[in-house]
Amino acid sequence: MKKLTALFLSLAMVLSLAACGTNASNETSAAPESTGNTEEPSSQPETEGEAGGTLVVYYSATGNTEQVANYIANITGGDLFELEPVEPYTSDDLDWTNDNSRVSQEYYDESLRDVELVADTVENWDSYDTIFIGYPIWWGIAAWPTDGFVEANDFTGKTVIPFCTSSSSGLGESGQLLAELAGTGDWQEGMRFRSSASEADVQEWLDSLNLS
Repeated sequence: MKKLTALFLSLAMVLSLAACGTNASNETSAAPESTGNTEEPSSQPETEGEAGGTLVVYYSATGNTEQVANYIANITGGDLFELEPVEPYTSDDLDWTNDNSRVSQEYYDESLRDVELVADTVENWDSYDTIFIGYPIWWGIAAWPTDGFVEANDFTGKTVIPFCTSSSSGLGESGQLLAELAGTGDWQEGMRFRSSASEADVQEWLDSLNLS
């Protein structure tokens, strides 16, 4: 009888220990798993869309300024915006050796230089911080179709960098005159390119600007 009682007691103890082990195991698995980092992950800064972008605006009479503008856009990743007169200039219009040509008449009579553009404002203008403005040189100044764009926009808070193309004339006061016409913006010293300018020439100039 004593042996039978001892056997029952031993069996009861074994069952009791097994139950305790099961409970301990369940509690452990229910605990959160440690990752070694108790801080919540920091949130990523929100992007500002196109803010801080670059815009390359240009008027090109014969294609030379357009080529340089394309180089600038390719190198900087900027957007292009072409200034197009409602009444485009023909080759005869651009014959500066003819006093009766359109461009000559506009030169002699400043009241004729108010050239209407297809568009003189840019969508998402506020998203651009850096504006390149390109044009050919006409009689030592920026080709006047450029004026309408400059007058129509507020350059406050923007860095403005003029560039021009010319076979002989330099940049002259063209950039300064445009800055005065605009009345706003941080206008930088510009650059004049020959019609034969290469992308490497433009790259060298852009590198010298140290744009962020």
